[in-house]
Parts: sequence; structure tokens; C-alpha cells
Amino acid sequence: MSDYVEVLKRDDLQNGEMRGVTVGGNELLLARVDDRYYAASNLCPHLRAKLARGTLTGTIVTCPRHGSQFDLKDGHVVRWTEWSGAKLALSKIFTAPRPLQTYPVKLEGDSVQVKL
Repeated sequence: MSDYVEVLKRDDLQNGEMRGVTVGGNELLLARVDDRYYAASNLCPHLRAKLARGTLTGTIVTCPRHGSQFDLKDGHVVRWTEWSGAKLALSKIFTAPRPLQTYPVKLEGDSVQVKL
């Protein structure tokens, strides 16, 4: 059974900010958007780039390597890559689109906790 673990303090992230952390052997991406906290895998499911090196627009994180985009609310794929045409079709054959793993987050006082 998984438990919630503290990953940071409430004020460690500003609104619109994200960062990568390692907790219990898991590489996590933590983000704060409109005073809500989100946790997901920090590794892009396309080619495993570190998402914390990408950009955050609202709850959409964009991978720095190929422009893949995921919604941190539920991990669904917004865009698999920024490629188009034949290159996009081939990329989907070799690495089928799949969602980003997300994790439940809760606040306990000033502690931000993630269920692993």
C-alpha cells in the first residue's frame, strides 16, 4: 500500500513554477498552478526527457526534447510531438502515444505530500 510522503513545503514553489525532485527512487515533476499542486513523472513517456527542463503553460507541460505536451491535471496527451506528416506517423509507430503518469497530491499544513 502506498503512502503520502512530503515532497516540499507549500512556499517552495511559486505559482506557475515547476521543478524536478527524486523521492523514494521516483523522479517526480512538481508544479504549482493557481495555488493547486500537481505531481507527475518527470520523465516524458515519449523519449524520457526530463520534463522539468521544459515549459509550463497553465497545467500543460511541454517536453524540451520534442515538444510533447501533457496536462498535469490527469496526464492526458495534448500533443505527442511537435513533428508533423510522415515524421509524426513514424514516431507513433515506434512509440505509441501514452499519458503521463500523475500522482495524487494533498496539503497538510505547510507540507505538500504526494502518494507514491
